[in-house]
Amino acid sequence: MSIEISNPPALHDPVPFGYSHVAVTRGELVFIAGQYDSDAAGATTTDDFAGQVERAFANLGVALRSASLDFADIAQLRTHIVDHGPEKLAVVGAKIAEIWGDRPPVQTLIGVAALALPAMQFEVDAVAVRP
Repeated sequence: MSIEISNPPALHDPVPFGYSHVAVTRGELVFIAGQYDSDAAGATTTDDFAGQVERAFANLGVALRSASLDFADIAQLRTHIVDHGPEKLAVVGAKIAEIWGDRPPVQTLIGVAALALPAMQFEVDAVAVRP
């Protein structure tokens, strides 16, 4: 595997929070721009936060597959949440657990006042590794 995920025992267990502490990579880095709940024209499709998270990760999957990669190839995520709070964190955490289980990538969650479009509530970008 080209990504080694680890969680040093001297640090807290981050997996329940949807991330890991360390990712060591071997291979070519592939950067995926921020993906959000966008349709073919770039417009958001729903005001529902969970729906936006679902579509953003689906779009991230499309971008990964276009580079012959998959979610398992992601070393780092950055998630951006408008008006971040525990309810929204739970939605994002559940989606990350659905995709990565007990081996989530390194992640930084950034609470923001706004994103590029007024209706956007969530955006995710990634760094993946091609073996």
